[in-house]
Amino acid sequence: MKDIEFGTRPESTRIVVAMSGGVDSSVAAALMVERGYQVIGITLQLYNHGTAVGNKHACCAGQDIYDARRVAARLNIPHYVLDYEKRFQRAVIDDFADNYVAGSTPIPCVRCNQQIKFKDLLETSRSLNARALVTGHYVQRIATNDHTELHKASNLERDQSYFLFTTTSEQLDYLRFPLGDLKKTQTRDLAVKFDLPVASKPDSQDICFVPDGNYARTIERLRPGASEPGDIVLEGGNAVGRHSGIVNFTVGQRRGLGVSCREPLYVLRLNPDRREVVVGPKSSLKVTQFTINNVNWLDPASSVSKEIKLTVKVRSAHPGTPARVRALINNRAEVLFDSSPPGAIAPGQAAVFYDNTRLIGGGWIERPPINSNR
Repeated sequence: MKDIEFGTRPESTRIVVAMSGGVDSSVAAALMVERGYQVIGITLQLYNHGTAVGNKHACCAGQDIYDARRVAARLNIPHYVLDYEKRFQRAVIDDFADNYVAGSTPIPCVRCNQQIKFKDLLETSRSLNARALVTGHYVQRIATNDHTELHKASNLERDQSYFLFTTTSEQLDYLRFPLGDLKKTQTRDLAVKFDLPVASKPDSQDICFVPDGNYARTIERLRPGASEPGDIVLEGGNAVGRHSGIVNFTVGQRRGLGVSCREPLYVLRLNPDRREVVVGPKSSLKVTQFTINNVNWLDPASSVSKEIKLTVKVRSAHPGTPARVRALINNRAEVLFDSSPPGAIAPGQAAVFYDNTRLIGGGWIERPPINSNR
């Protein structure tokens, strides 16, 4: 458990642990208790967990709040549930629905970290005179003599740094991630060791407020009329089929198009104004350069450089591709792949850049991306 010490005695150091009710945050809390810190557990109620959500395994809903309370009782720490439902609706759920309707593919987990957990919850933690906010994310925080860095987890299969690219340097100074050097099996073993009631609880799946992973159905409930039909067209504009709503598609998708062709077709882009789904061959997905906005630089020195060679991830499960990143005006940047472009570049997703394991920064992919091959 690296980079947890504060230079003060643990018994006189208060910290807040964000407890979602899952095994990861529960073990993070247990590790802090084991080290002797004054631990306060806080769970956020983020949405109505009734029939409107319909996912009893979602995080931050009814069952998870109950589980977090049980863990806190087992650890003998104070536990509070804060109603952030309106904030979450406005900052995350509405943003998710509006972006999907506009033809983008949003990442609500990033928005939640950016707008709720590392903003509102962090401010609440400071108001409680806590020295740090601890979470169960699998990332590593490394403090050097003059700055603090965010690195990938030791176990790359569990790494969650992609979802934390909007974290600011100031926030990183206050955050702690005790699971960053653990494997999931080790976390489970610790849950058993601490006799936590969630030791065998399965990991949450899909987006927390989307039941059964059915994005289109959730968006239709949130934005009635979003699933209006339209044309499926080739790059040249010729219609080759009909669809039941662009919210059913994302860039790079191949399955479920319902169109016959001599070669496999992929979704290249979405034109929400005309309700069009543009399709074409896989070769048309080979975007070699694109722009991003609202760029967050965790390495301030990089933001003033004209061009930097880094590794860029365009999806959370993407291993990363060597690229050049150029800082632009108005907090934007351009990403250029010299060779072997990573495939589908979906507007609304994040492009996150690394120097080896260190997260340097990231931003939101703009639509439409620039395709130098067309």
